[in-house]
Amino acid sequence: MTYLLLSDRRYDTDFLTLQRLLKDDSLGRLVDFETHFDRYVPGAPSTWKSKNIAGGGAIYDLGSHLLDQIVFLFGLPKRVTAFIGTQRTKENNPDDFAEFFTVILQYANGFSATARGTCISPEAAQLRYWIRGDKGSFKKHHVDVQEPQLRRQGMKPTDAGYAEEPKEHHGILTTVQNDGSFKTEVIPTVYEENYRTFYAAFASAIAGERDVPVPPDVPAKVIRLIELAKESAKTGKSIEL
Repeated sequence: MTYLLLSDRRYDTDFLTLQRLLKDDSLGRLVDFETHFDRYVPGAPSTWKSKNIAGGGAIYDLGSHLLDQIVFLFGLPKRVTAFIGTQRTKENNPDDFAEFFTVILQYANGFSATARGTCISPEAAQLRYWIRGDKGSFKKHHVDVQEPQLRRQGMKPTDAGYAEEPKEHHGILTTVQNDGSFKTEVIPTVYEENYRTFYAAFASAIAGERDVPVPPDVPAKVIRLIELAKESAKTGKSIEL
């Protein structure tokens, strides 16, 4: 039997763009990595995702994707510190559903990565990534366009313009120059690969032509991180791996 836990956001076009910058060493030695799913949804939610059930909560719904991206890039940390709770009013969240999270992952070399998701963030351009190194930084706003294109606009992955985001959504790379000044440039989002690439790879795996694109032991590591994050938030303590 061939199975796959959903990790399609590894093929978010902004995440692929970020990987290219890291591969090119555009930022130098990394010191801090932030990945966000922030929204402004202050009203009462109405889907199953807002229920206090096993495997529920924003950290499993959204945080799983953010933590998967971090583990994919940097591996497991040495320490987890997390804050999980509510932001809506009691009227709009009577069951105290865990609707926001901040998970800080600390690594042995002093590098830290933060995954954050909120439901009350009144911004026209929500922060998606902010990565800093000793040679530069990369800041990206707006979420990947593929899910809205598929769910709201009725696009197909084969349609022209699929996975392409507006130029004003592109990220900004800031680099340190030899004289100590800063240079900023817009980095176009790459879209040669996308969700279609992910599902094509899975189809090939089902046909026995290759391994699944994400081995099952990787999502297992992410689930472990989420449970450790929940323990950290509950006890108010950092958890060593």
